[in-house]
Amino acid sequence: MQKDLKHKYRVNEKIRAQEVRLIGPEGKQIGIVPLREALRMAEEYGLDLVEIAPSATPPVCKIMDFGEFLYHEAKKAKEAKKKQAVVEVKEIKLSPKTDKHDLEVKIKHILRFLEDKNKVKVRVVFKGRELSHPEMADRVFAAIFQAVEGVAQVESPPKLEGRQMIAVLAPIKK
Repeated sequence: MQKDLKHKYRVNEKIRAQEVRLIGPEGKQIGIVPLREALRMAEEYGLDLVEIAPSATPPVCKIMDFGEFLYHEAKKAKEAKKKQAVVEVKEIKLSPKTDKHDLEVKIKHILRFLEDKNKVKVRVVFKGRELSHPEMADRVFAAIFQAVEGVAQVESPPKLEGRQMIAVLAPIKK
């Protein structure tokens, strides 16, 4: 991650501009100075000259410890990534002839997935002549929807796609 940030900024001799708007190590603006003068000042402080706004005219450069700057930037990126919510889609596969007890077990799995804040895709697969009786799958979906009532909402109702009927459940946000 730090390597990606390292290539994002130009430091010291890699800065190409003739003049730069310089910001001192305390964050105070020094003004527009020639690049050589800015590099000399950074060397006096024992720090690096970092181009922080290359698209400005003239480019904005700051005198700072580049290693420390990279560390803090990586830390910020890591914190932002921690706060991101990752929603997975779990899948449950059934048959229209799924037995009552097996269906109860599958419903327990669905409820567990929903508790973990995951979406659940429920797929009822038809084999052979079962396709001529889609109402059998409707009974399966009705039982599932009744069991998850109050815990989940139906994001997409059951739809027949080829030899399967698919519905998506999402956890209710509190």
